[in-house]
Amino acid sequence: MRHIDRRALIAHLRTNFKINWHGHHGIPHWARVRVNGLMLAKTTGANTHVVELFAFFHDSCRVNEYTDDGHGQRGALLAKKLYSHFFEATEQEMVLLTHACTTHSDGLSKGDVTVQTCWDADRLDLGRVGITPDPKYLCTLAAKDHSNLNAAHRRALSWISRE
Repeated sequence: MRHIDRRALIAHLRTNFKINWHGHHGIPHWARVRVNGLMLAKTTGANTHVVELFAFFHDSCRVNEYTDDGHGQRGALLAKKLYSHFFEATEQEMVLLTHACTTHSDGLSKGDVTVQTCWDADRLDLGRVGITPDPKYLCTLAAKDHSNLNAAHRRALSWISRE
């Protein structure tokens, strides 16, 4: 497993974050996406290093909570910029990470299992905005599994109850 200086990375991301740090696309969402992704990776065999980095970067460059075309691409570019400063990754991991970030809002379902796991980890957190994830929009069998789907949805709903 390659190194991530999580504390320093998150501190850096926070200094440049443009929207509510604790909002729908902020740090609580990133944490749940991380947990969802690592949960799914146990079954999918996804690269957990990429999955974890995806959780931090996929929404890190949003400029609003609503429609924000290009935010995934901006997150991917930021990951490339911060590579070797806050985390290590192989060239292939960077390819997977930037692809997952760039396309995570495009509704795609086909691709590398690590990228699919990233997309599913994000989609499983739709409960935070009042949407129950529909298995037909999920990529992996692990995400469609009722126990994983329900566990992720409960996590998302518990955040709503705290708001």
